[in-house]
This record gives sequence, C-alpha cells and structure tokens, in this order.
Amino acid sequence: MAYQRKTRRRVLRGITATGLTLGMIGTGSAQSSSTYVVTGGGRSRLENAGATITRELANGSVFIVSADDGAADDLRSVSGVSGVTENFEVEHDGPVSEVEPQTTDDADYTENQWDKEITDTFDAHDYATGAGTRIVIADTGVDGTHPDLTGNFNEELSVSFVDGGEKDDHIGDTGDHGTHVAGTAAATGAEGVTGTAPDAELVSVRVLGEDSSTFADILAAADYTAEIGADVANYSLGAGPFPSEANSDGTRVAVQNVMQDVARRGTVSTVSAGNAETDLQRGGLFYLPGTVQGVMTISASGPEDNLSFYSNYGTSEIEVGAPGGGRGVEEETVIPDDLVFSTEPDGTYGWKAGTSMAAPQVAGLVGLVRELEPDAHTNQVENAIAHGAELVPGRSSPEFGAGRINALNTVHRL
Repeated sequence: MAYQRKTRRRVLRGITATGLTLGMIGTGSAQSSSTYVVTGGGRSRLENAGATITRELANGSVFIVSADDGAADDLRSVSGVSGVTENFEVEHDGPVSEVEPQTTDDADYTENQWDKEITDTFDAHDYATGAGTRIVIADTGVDGTHPDLTGNFNEELSVSFVDGGEKDDHIGDTGDHGTHVAGTAAATGAEGVTGTAPDAELVSVRVLGEDSSTFADILAAADYTAEIGADVANYSLGAGPFPSEANSDGTRVAVQNVMQDVARRGTVSTVSAGNAETDLQRGGLFYLPGTVQGVMTISASGPEDNLSFYSNYGTSEIEVGAPGGGRGVEEETVIPDDLVFSTEPDGTYGWKAGTSMAAPQVAGLVGLVRELEPDAHTNQVENAIAHGAELVPGRSSPEFGAGRINALNTVHRL
C-alpha cells in the first residue's frame, strides 16, 4: 500500500532523530517532597512521630505518609520501622511512535498484528476472549472513547494517582502510551485492531503524568487494583536498574510487600522488564516494580523470536517473553513492520516498540486464563502461562524465562 511506504520513510527519519529511544525507560531521581514510603512501624507510632498517613498498604506493613521535609531520619527512629524512602520521581522517555497517528479509513489493520499471529492469539479466541475478567492499565491513562476500547471501558472505576498516593478522577490519556498498551491487552476489534483479551473489561489507573510519576503513586495504584478485584494489572513502566546496595533504604522491600499482598488478594501484576539492555542478575541489579516476588516480569521479543535489542533480561528475573517489537541484539535495527500496532488516542492507531508493548500481551493472556479458570490463584495463573509458553530454539532462559508466550497452548492446557 502506498500509505505504508510513505509511512515507512517517515518512521526512519523519526528514529534517527530520537536515537532509538523505544518504549518507557525509568530512572529514579531524588525529589524534594514531604511524602515518604515507610516500611513497618505501625500507624499509631508514625502518627505519634508527627506523620500523617495518606494510605496504608499490605496489611499495615507499608505506609505512604506526609511529614515535614527532612523528616526521614526521625521516621527511621520510630520503633519497628525497617525502611524509609523519600518519594521520588519515576521519569520516562516518550516512546517512539513509528508513524503519525492514522484513522482506519475502512482499512483492516489485523494484518499488521504479527504479535498476535506469532503467539496464536487469534486461534485462542475460539476458546476464550477474556469475557467476565477485569484488566487494569496503570499508565499515562487510557482514551476510553477510542472505537476499539469504548465497548469494554469502565470509566466509573478509572482513576488517577499522580499526587503522592492520593486518588483523583480519570481524565483520559495524558500522552498516547497508555492507550497503546490498553489496545494491545484488550482492544475489541470493532474497527481496527484486536487485543489479546477483546472481551475483558478495561480500567484505566493513571500513574504517569506527561513526564513522570512517583514511587508512592505506583504503590497506591497497585493497592487499588486489588481493591476493585482486578484479575490483572499491567505496569509498562519502571525505575532502574538499581545496584544491590540501593536495597538499604527499604524501597525494594516496600514494593515486594505491596505486590505480594496484591497477589494474595487475587490480582496478577504484569510488569515490563525495562529497556536498558541489561542483565538484571549481574551484580544483583533490580528494576522496580519488576523483579520482585509477586509480579510477572516480561522481556520483549521481535517477529523472529529474538530477544529485542533494548530488552533487559536475566536468569530468575524474567517469567516469560512476549512480542514487544524490534530486531534482536545482533542487529539493533528497527523497521515499522517489526513493531507492535495498537490503538492511540482520538480514534487513531500507531506502531511502538519496547518492553512496554510486551507486558500487556501477557496481561491480556491472564484474562483468557481467568475466563476459563476464574478461581485460579495468581500462582496458578502464572504457572499456566509459563507452561503454555514456547521454548524458542536457541534462546536461553535468561532472555525469555519459561519461553515466549503462546496463547493457544496456554488455553489448551486448562
């Protein structure tokens, strides 16, 4: 098609200009703030020390609190407190949009969905479509008015956490990242593309502003996903990789406590592995909110089942791989046909690449599993997806964990 050839030239110019910054890459940076994440201590002791509790998480093992600037040492001195983290920003680079947003113009875009073909997702829809399940997209927000999203979008439950753990109203997508992620997981196929779980209910939980979010907001959002009984929450975001000594302030412990509590309450959490081309096991590196117990950390593959050149990896750190777009580490190139095609705001569509695009493939697959096995515990859901994954010839477990997901294999095994 002439349209596609024209778009390809535009893409290549855009990639050169942006230096191949794909998907969402998080880094932690200090923020002057009166918000702290505290592990342990107890509500009454923290309040007696002058802290105001904003949100209590994980059965009272983690607190988001407001206190005077510079109060970290005072909070650490409270009996029972094992960690205090001053709230920090999780910054992100805008994902590369490989084409300018386009309307369908009666075109059938299913042919662009190589990611669903390679994972046998369309065939899996003969057995399950995610009906009766709830998927949360914790991201920049979701444009629930998109023709391929509006049929299953729950605006009433959709909220924002972008103010130190305080809940606020849903305002749509502040960029285009969350809408793209949502379509990959659960677009209905009404006009353009079909997600992995096209009949699942979608809920937007905005945790990212136009440029950044905070650590406290992500934890508060995770708690909210379990509160509303979500089957799965997807986090195509992150901070790190951090060195092992960064554990000393309790940040990783706080994340793990919250995510394990969310899992106990029945919500699976799928998290992108990050785009730093890093072995997360080497030297004890970690990436948050991924690489902790209680979440599924997802690496990215391309259409030839190579580990995408930007994707983080690591033995025992990656649960499964999923299509995120881009060539393998041997080539480190990007062409439009290799990227993930999905919904974007205002009824448009576009291509993106990153582990951000890989994680929602798995979130949608959780919807298929939970439709067929609604009472399955989070560990059972994760095991079903791992057992259904394909062991790609020549690819090692540090890259894809149990393998690259296969939706048909997974639902057949249930």
